[in-house]
Amino acid sequence: MPTSTYRYLVLGQACFHLGLIEDAMVLLQTGRRLASAAFRRESVCWSDDSFSSSSSSSATAAAPCVPSGKTSSSGWAFIIPATESEAVSQLLAHVKLLLRRRAAAMAALDAGLPAEAVRHFSKILEARRGVLPHPFAAACLVGRAAAFQASGRPADAIADCNRALALDPAYIPALRARADLLQSVGALADCLRDLDHLKLLYDAALRDGKLPGPRWRPQGGVRYREISGAHRKLTARIQGLRGRVAAGEACNIDYYLLLGVRRGCTRSELERAHLLLSLKLKPDRAVVFGERLELVDEHRDLEAVRDQARMSALLLYRMLQKGYSFVMSAVLDEEAAERQRAKDAAAAAAAAAAALAAKQEAPKQEPPPPVPEKSENTESGRPRSPPPPGRAQTAKPKPKPKAKAATTTATMPKAAAAVTSTAPVYQGVFCRDMAVVGTLLSRGGGFDRALPVKCEAMSC
Repeated sequence: MPTSTYRYLVLGQACFHLGLIEDAMVLLQTGRRLASAAFRRESVCWSDDSFSSSSSSSATAAAPCVPSGKTSSSGWAFIIPATESEAVSQLLAHVKLLLRRRAAAMAALDAGLPAEAVRHFSKILEARRGVLPHPFAAACLVGRAAAFQASGRPADAIADCNRALALDPAYIPALRARADLLQSVGALADCLRDLDHLKLLYDAALRDGKLPGPRWRPQGGVRYREISGAHRKLTARIQGLRGRVAAGEACNIDYYLLLGVRRGCTRSELERAHLLLSLKLKPDRAVVFGERLELVDEHRDLEAVRDQARMSALLLYRMLQKGYSFVMSAVLDEEAAERQRAKDAAAAAAAAAAALAAKQEAPKQEPPPPVPEKSENTESGRPRSPPPPGRAQTAKPKPKPKAKAATTTATMPKAAAAVTSTAPVYQGVFCRDMAVVGTLLSRGGGFDRALPVKCEAMSC
């Protein structure tokens, strides 16, 4: 194989292990293309003796490969060994798969589909096939954190930023993302600590004239020419946050947002959200993500990464426990208030029902009768007794006067007998006629004469 072909293949593998995935794909594809072209050129120059039965049987056992001493006329080996060729092919396929999944995840995030972006990033980070260089894994962790934040899961996003910073403590995008997340949930003290760390990195970059870390290591799209402007904005932001912390806003953490539950949630919703977060983000499980990662930094080993990941996960876990206690106390208070309101409503309903039943059983109350006018009884000569209570007293209408008929001599004795027997006190025209009759009777023997009777109206 020509030296240029080996150079491309070796450089492609090196770029992959350093986390330069795009460069690795280009170099590996170029190396394979050059190797295939060299193999086609040299295969034309082979003689028939090269394809003997013995050589063909050995070629079938160890892939299309010439013996170690076989060289072309130009003096270099014209094909790569089968095992190395297969390794390069597998590595190239793995690189292409990683790049396709990352492109799909970023496209879903830009399209407003955070759940789809989380799924693609999780396939990259949790797959068991192949290894991941830690710079590429840190970039994928920050991308999944952005997807978690867009889907309203800040605790998971903070956990991914913690893992990225465990892999590379000087990774600027991870520090920015975690500071923004902590400020969004109200943890201003922790946010201020991350911003101070970020300011130190900016100061070091301005002093050294380069970004922190090796020059070849990617910083998630951060460029050196952007550091000065970002440093000025960061200084103003730190001053504002320090003023808010001095005003007493350091402890105003929105635990509802941190746990991913709504305000006024039930106890079952809170317990379910807390259980899921506790199982995913407990400190013992925070170190599992580094099993298939490849560290290329000579100053850090896997144990240091695990220790830092466990420490940051412990801080987040304590914050979650504190938030669970706070929200649970609020839920219990709300349940107690709801029970008290239900009890008061039941008591009010019982009182209303009792009042309605008492009103239905009580006798109907009627207005008191009016006071009757005092009048003498014309028949008995004494005042009429008032009617019994409870009965409505109705005033009798006065009878209308009737026309008085002409009296005859035959009816006079009966009227005189009635007058002498009862001796009532009469008034009006009828009383004058009776007086005349009585005068005649007192004279005696005057029954054979006609009585002078005036025909006037009588009142009975």
